[in-house]
Amino acid sequence: MSEFSYLDWNNSIEVLNQAFDANLFVIIIGPKGTGKTSLVRDFARMKGVKLDSINFSLRTRESHLVGSKTLDNGTVSFNEGLLIRSMREGSILYLDEINSAEADVLLRLDEALDDRRQIVLKESTGEVVKAKENWFVIATINPLTHSGTKELPPQILSRFPIRISMEYPPEDIELKIVKKYVSGNHESELVQGIKLANTLRQAAAVEELFYSPSLRETIAFGKLLDKGTPAKKAATIVFGNVYTQWGNIEYQKVKDIITSMFGN
Repeated sequence: MSEFSYLDWNNSIEVLNQAFDANLFVIIIGPKGTGKTSLVRDFARMKGVKLDSINFSLRTRESHLVGSKTLDNGTVSFNEGLLIRSMREGSILYLDEINSAEADVLLRLDEALDDRRQIVLKESTGEVVKAKENWFVIATINPLTHSGTKELPPQILSRFPIRISMEYPPEDIELKIVKKYVSGNHESELVQGIKLANTLRQAAAVEELFYSPSLRETIAFGKLLDKGTPAKKAATIVFGNVYTQWGNIEYQKVKDIITSMFGN
């Protein structure tokens, strides 16, 4: 596999380059498993810039971003958080799933992301930390249908004037992506697996099913084929069994779809 794993089928790299040159922050919007993180990692490698990243959740605190005081042998010191280090170094800061963050965390982020690109270290000396001129921020958000996500406040959204929409790629492009990770010759089986994934995605989009498989799952399907797993069994393991958590009726729906596509 090449150094770069992201297949830029929708010209996202070009948009990121233009935003980077204009010093405009970017937000990438799309469901899990569409390649958002791969895109950001490859972009940072292409630019030759260090990438700092944080994945937000309900457990993410201000201290993770700004820093916290520590006591060591009677001496109080301040360990700077990821946001402060990134601003000082001028790295690319990747804020993954930013709409899973709590309101107080977003408030501190907002301070750093406005046009001044600075933040007051009120937790420590009160120093005003100004970001290096080339500091660049990319955020991602998942659709509101994803567990734990919230609507991003307008003032935060406005800090990211460049918006990239990431959807699942067309089937022929998804096949090219999967082939980057698969060594064997399973063209027809891969095509069927991708068709199955898209069928399940479409059903989830209209709430006929509870789960939408990602690109990670079509890649996993291909890797099982590489290990000699029969196509129907691989499809059941990767695409089918996950639905058992919503009960037998949900699982049977998907099992019938798998059978219709791969036979008995």
